[in-house]
Amino acid sequence: MEAGLSIAEMIASLSKPTVSLVLGGSHSIGGPLAVSAKYSFIVPSGTMIIHPVRSNGMFIGITQSLRNMIKTQDRITRFLADHSHMTQKRIEELMLNQRELVKDVGTLLEGKDAVREGLIDEVGGMSDALNKLHEMIDECRRKKSENM
Repeated sequence: MEAGLSIAEMIASLSKPTVSLVLGGSHSIGGPLAVSAKYSFIVPSGTMIIHPVRSNGMFIGITQSLRNMIKTQDRITRFLADHSHMTQKRIEELMLNQRELVKDVGTLLEGKDAVREGLIDEVGGMSDALNKLHEMIDECRRKKSENM
């Protein structure tokens, strides 16, 4: 999780045009990676799963461990909100939804639902993502030539 969030932060801080495309299912750190680009696409059959931070294996059940998980979850939801069109409050509502996923909490958003919620910018495929990237590159070139 730490490495994935670090990669998402790095992508978000790039000064070059960036476009992401969600194919298949994206969950866990895939959410921050998808929204880290300046513009994001999801295919119609793609999914974004918003769920709480989880732990596997042996876990020391003390207050400090819980606080650490809550802080980690807050960092993720804050990143998602800062790099999408969703509020942190709405992300947390979907994350803690107990009715959506069987025997678990969270929400599965299909392509158009991810766009409607504001998590992803647009439904589209590879050609849409490449066209958008070229459009963004051309815009950067135009701005650069205007400043010369």
